[in-house]
Amino acid sequence: MAESTLDPDSLIAWQAAVAEADRVNIFCHCHTCGYEWVTSVHQPPCPQCGGERVESIACWQFPDD
Repeated sequence: MAESTLDPDSLIAWQAAVAEADRVNIFCHCHTCGYEWVTSVHQPPCPQCGGERVESIACWQFPDD
């Protein structure tokens, strides 16, 4: 594993930015009905069908292009 090149304060700021992006931009996919949406909360159920089989992925993990 590579050693961090960030100083402690920069690392804390980076971690806070990633946590904020994760908190406010979550892509959800319902495995029951196929409905997809973006939300700011990690919680089922699906707003379309009420299904509990919801996959949540932080939007920051997707490339911009």
